[in-house]
Amino acid sequence: MKVTLKGMPLELEGTQVEVGQRAPDVKLVKTDLSVVGLDDFKGNVLILASVPSLDTPVCDMEARRFNEEATKLSQDIKVLIISMDLPFAQKRWCGASGVDTEKGGVITLSDHRLASFGMNYGVLIKDLRLLARAIFVVSKDGIIKHKEIVSEITNEPNYEAALEAARACL
Repeated sequence: MKVTLKGMPLELEGTQVEVGQRAPDVKLVKTDLSVVGLDDFKGNVLILASVPSLDTPVCDMEARRFNEEATKLSQDIKVLIISMDLPFAQKRWCGASGVDTEKGGVITLSDHRLASFGMNYGVLIKDLRLLARAIFVVSKDGIIKHKEIVSEITNEPNYEAALEAARACL
């Protein structure tokens, strides 16, 4: 699959997942450098939002929007923002953005170490080693219920479709 960055075509690597498929587990790094997998969130509906970098305007807007929405959602819905940013950069972004996961906000996770999310979900941008902008909603039983890979990376995703899919999983 291809996406574009300001019209320039980019190739995605990895295995594309589809709606109805079991969500592959991955290993991601938290801001405290501990490693977690999606299995650590078992029993929750997950909104998995991959972004190229929290240090870019569109990614910042998306993460802030999902953070605002996350505080209004059921505690059974977790919003994970996944990027290749180092955990230190993610922690800095959380502090600067006022994101507090203890208050039900988004959880930032880094795929920098293994690129397992990028490869297992088919969203690793081949030549840049960044993640494409994409949203996956995973039900409590681990099934992918919604998928959106944003074709132009500088565009925001369809927030309402993702939120609606997550609510429908409760």
